[in-house]
Amino acid sequence: MRVLVVEDERVLADAIATGLRREAMAVDVAYDGGGALERTSYIDYDVIVLDRDLPVVHGDEVCRRLVEQRSASRILMLTASGDVDDKVEGLGLGADDYLAKPFVFVELVARVRALGRRSAPALPPVLERAGIRLDPGKRLVQRDGKEVVLTKKEFAVLEELMRAEGAVVSQEDLLDKAWDENIDPFTNVVRVTMMTLRKKLGEPQVIETVPGVGYKL
Repeated sequence: MRVLVVEDERVLADAIATGLRREAMAVDVAYDGGGALERTSYIDYDVIVLDRDLPVVHGDEVCRRLVEQRSASRILMLTASGDVDDKVEGLGLGADDYLAKPFVFVELVARVRALGRRSAPALPPVLERAGIRLDPGKRLVQRDGKEVVLTKKEFAVLEELMRAEGAVVSQEDLLDKAWDENIDPFTNVVRVTMMTLRKKLGEPQVIETVPGVGYKL
């Protein structure tokens, strides 16, 4: 899942990003509304965690523009006020969810995951395919009932393959969803991650390489 965190309090923004990365999400950060609009102009995010009170371009305006552009990104709006009227106003701008500060981080993660499921065709919370069971909420993977311990990136790659439901996923799409904007597009990290993932999943192999196209499960 690709997430953009937009928050002008840098310590908070970086803390949220670090926490979400530990949940096997690819996370970029913008510290003002202008930076958010710039990134969303060339990157398709599944979820945008958007602070409402932003410099350069206010969070309300960022939300309004994304809605006008018919962005497929789901927006979780953050605000220092938990007042009902503020929540109603935020949702009225087109936000998909609303969370008041201070918040409990596990709730933020749960809301981001829920919105991520809504950014694509509906899929069950727990994914199952080819004898593999993947639970994003618990970060648990099992094959034929036995737990498979994966790194965050291996988990993220496997999740994207399973969400594709048998369709081919390109290396570019895996880089986009499992890594962030700082990754070198010419790196072999996808190939290396795929090798270790296949080894951990064991035999028979379930991840197929489609030459010149990508991978499928």
